[in-house]
Amino acid sequence: MTRPFPHSLTAAPPVQIGLVVLQSDETLELDFRRLIPTGVELFATRVPSGDEVTPETLAAMEAHLSGAAALFPRAARFAAVGYGCTSGTAQIGAAEVARQIRAGCRTRAVTEPVSALVAACRALGVTRLALLSPYVETVSRRLQQVLAAQGIATPVFGSFEVAEEARVARIDGASIMTAAESLLRTEEVDALFLSCTNLRTLDIIPALEARLGLPVLSSNQVLAWHLMEIAAVAAPAPAPGQLFARSAARREA
Repeated sequence: MTRPFPHSLTAAPPVQIGLVVLQSDETLELDFRRLIPTGVELFATRVPSGDEVTPETLAAMEAHLSGAAALFPRAARFAAVGYGCTSGTAQIGAAEVARQIRAGCRTRAVTEPVSALVAACRALGVTRLALLSPYVETVSRRLQQVLAAQGIATPVFGSFEVAEEARVARIDGASIMTAAESLLRTEEVDALFLSCTNLRTLDIIPALEARLGLPVLSSNQVLAWHLMEIAAVAAPAPAPGQLFARSAARREA
């Protein structure tokens, strides 16, 4: 047996961010590769989730969150961990999501799309939000109630009424844009929110903002933004939407 080679260790790791992704989600990780800067170490784990989205399948994820978080590298020291489910957070509750994730890994902060959306609305001065969801009414209604409790009204609501996650991930940009424009014809609001981490929205946000004359927010966009705000990391340019543009301008001021 030969003597072991000498070696040295690298310096302390850069900022580390964790992401808990639904087993059925096909979009969130792809979007985060575009939104999180390369200087940040991004770690992802998966949590079991149903192929169809119902209040029951969403609530069932609670029992698996700490186990999913425990599968992150044990040496990781996260600045923040995000749970990637808007409707799941509304069903389980943001405080319980944070408790379960902290039980599985070491992190300074936990967020999810609901808390991230509320923070984004505060940053933009939004109190009236148009909500476009892919999901059935029973799922979306819970999200509306949670937002109302935070002082954010959703007087305009529309849905594709799709329950299957595999179909949600394939709703094309043209369909989302058409639905959004139709939704905004009836009542004045401060912004539009495209709900669901599986919905593919990043490429259409700038065009929608130009057409509507309003900020457009989406689950993956606000989650990435909030994680970077918590971790004090600047988003790569150009990141989509007025949310990132205003944050960049604030940093430069």
